[in-house]
Amino acid sequence: MGRWEPDARGRLEKAALDLYGERGFENTTVAEIAARAGLTERTFFRHYSDKREVLFAGAGPLQELLVNSVAGAPDTATPIDAIAAGLRGAADLLQERREFAVQRYVVIAANPELQERELIKLATLASALAVALRRRGVEEPTASLAAEAGIAVFKVAFERWINDKDRRDLPRLIRESLEQLKDVTTGA
Repeated sequence: MGRWEPDARGRLEKAALDLYGERGFENTTVAEIAARAGLTERTFFRHYSDKREVLFAGAGPLQELLVNSVAGAPDTATPIDAIAAGLRGAADLLQERREFAVQRYVVIAANPELQERELIKLATLASALAVALRRRGVEEPTASLAAEAGIAVFKVAFERWINDKDRRDLPRLIRESLEQLKDVTTGA
């Protein structure tokens, strides 16, 4: 290894995504990721527990952002509007990392094991949002329904964003998807 260079975590992330794109997730080893990043395997394991974590390490901070945004919504916000506040915060964060999000999406879409892990992550986010709504005084089943609907909106808007040839921004697509959900539920 050469001279020390900063941002080991970022370099590992980039190396992993590049290799997953070139060789596929299954055919990429931790040793190859570390070597591509100019680091050791030991350094890789200081940052990630395994090669899947490169793709899922952001779940905790994303959940925290969503929950805090729901908690910080105005007291007068309806449950779905409180969820919308959380989704806007998440959309702004992801918008800044579009290239990573696209690469991550492609890798996950090509691997059933990773797709399952992604679904578990989304279910965990929905559960956390329901808890955040209950803390705001929202009763069940309204809290769970609003949280699940919010995650469905997020998923639909995210997939539109990834595949959008016009490169519209994610916050806009989330707003549009929320409005479409409201139209569906009011019969408009």
